[in-house]
Amino acid sequence: MTVTLFKGKLHRLTVTEADLYYEGSVTLDRELMEMANILPYERVQIVNVNNGARLETYTIPAEKGTRTCCLNGPAARLCAPGDVVIVMAYADMTPEEAETHQPRVVLVDRDNNPVQTFDLDGASVSNPNMPAVTDAIDVTNMDHSVWAPSWRGGRK
Repeated sequence: MTVTLFKGKLHRLTVTEADLYYEGSVTLDRELMEMANILPYERVQIVNVNNGARLETYTIPAEKGTRTCCLNGPAARLCAPGDVVIVMAYADMTPEEAETHQPRVVLVDRDNNPVQTFDLDGASVSNPNMPAVTDAIDVTNMDHSVWAPSWRGGRK
């Protein structure tokens, strides 16, 4: 028996392009994929934070450092440039493997630059100056427009 667990994700990527006439898939910066333990041509789930759309597709690597997040084919109808998305990969494993599995999370800024990378055990893998997920974050002076849909004047 195997179970399917969350393996890694790119959290809050900004869609840079949408190409309706490409065959399908999502094109992602290879560096970001590697950081999140997402492989080329791996099946991923994409959740659009702006409109709630969810879809499955596969990844195509873009050149490292491009910060590309391009939805191709029919997915381009569900995600527009400027939308914020979460790209998640999953893996099948035995219950024994699952006991020690630690998913990888990569947080990015508005320009898709990696800000923090950590495993869900809470250990920061990079940028130790960023607050840990479990740390309290003061949101009183935070720019909440980054979470607002683009049609409501949010992230563009």
